[in-house]
Amino acid sequence: MPGTDLVRLRLALTAFFALDGFVFAGWVVRIPAIKEQTGASASALGLALLGVSAGAVITMTLTGRLCRRYGSHLVTVVCAVLLCLSVGLPPLTHSALALGTVLLLFGAAYGGINVAFNSAAVDLVAALGRPVMPSFHAAFSLGGMTGAGLGALVAGSLSPTRHLWGLAAVGLLVTAVAGRALMRCEPLTPADAGRTERGAPRRPDRRTRALVIVFGLIALCTAYGEGALADWGTLHLEEDLGASPGAAAVGYSCFALAMTVGRLSGTTLLERLGRTRTVLAGGTTAAAGMLLGALAPSLWAALLGYAVTGLGLANLFPVAVERAGALAGAGGVATASTLGYGGMLLGPPAIGFMTDWFSLPAALTSVAVLAAVATVIGFATRHVRAD
Repeated sequence: MPGTDLVRLRLALTAFFALDGFVFAGWVVRIPAIKEQTGASASALGLALLGVSAGAVITMTLTGRLCRRYGSHLVTVVCAVLLCLSVGLPPLTHSALALGTVLLLFGAAYGGINVAFNSAAVDLVAALGRPVMPSFHAAFSLGGMTGAGLGALVAGSLSPTRHLWGLAAVGLLVTAVAGRALMRCEPLTPADAGRTERGAPRRPDRRTRALVIVFGLIALCTAYGEGALADWGTLHLEEDLGASPGAAAVGYSCFALAMTVGRLSGTTLLERLGRTRTVLAGGTTAAAGMLLGALAPSLWAALLGYAVTGLGLANLFPVAVERAGALAGAGGVATASTLGYGGMLLGPPAIGFMTDWFSLPAALTSVAVLAAVATVIGFATRHVRAD
């Protein structure tokens, strides 16, 4: 593929990563308003929100096959359209059951597009010969920060219906432009490329499947920390360190901003250190940062710990997904993404249970423990190469 086509492909994929973060964050900031609209209790809302998780996990396990059959570019565009249309459905519901049903569709689109564009990105990384995977995830983070900031600005003046359908319109416009560019680029891994002469899909051997799961565990350890800090980090600052609600809210912003900065510099870091040393440095940094964030006696020290944790975790997920994809294609991306998403789901309830047993600061140290586990896995797989 000519260099200009590779640049066009990279720009189109970057747009889809940013769109995904933008739309998802826009939905998240309107959850309180949707809860009030549906009259759902906290427990009923929690069950409804499981629709996103269930839809995403189910679809992630299937999207690898769809990418092999139809190509990752087409699957990315179709899932983007579904994502944009489904984000406007929650404000139209008036019960927890109806909300959970439409969130199942939203989660399916979210899970599908994540596997599809990560698969296309893995192929592009191989074609470019440069470790640019973190730049795509930086675009996701920037899109999420933009979506959350915009949502906070318009929450007082726009109803959830107008806001989310506005997001849908913007998303469909971006999809039309970026999707046209993406579909004009030949997939770097053609559809059905993994099939044998007789038409049966070529399955990875047992060793390859085991390695994909191992890399998926790195993604799980990383996403566990993201989920835990998103749901419990602010509460720790407010309840354990006596911060005001406004000051406590800065905690997750420090974490998210540091993660974005870390991903923006990820390509340079990977080129200088390599994948193994990047994982070792990132996991060690995240473990030290979270110990500081969880156990520090003052607000400012905890905020510093959150920022250091974000820098450390920033590139672990992109590296894990890329290595899984290099080993097993779209199926490897699907497996690693599913495990990673499972870690994000596991984090908040696990922290809750450990808080009841011990304390919230002690529970948050589990993020440091799993970051250390990711470091050990990275060291143990340092000699693995994709043939």
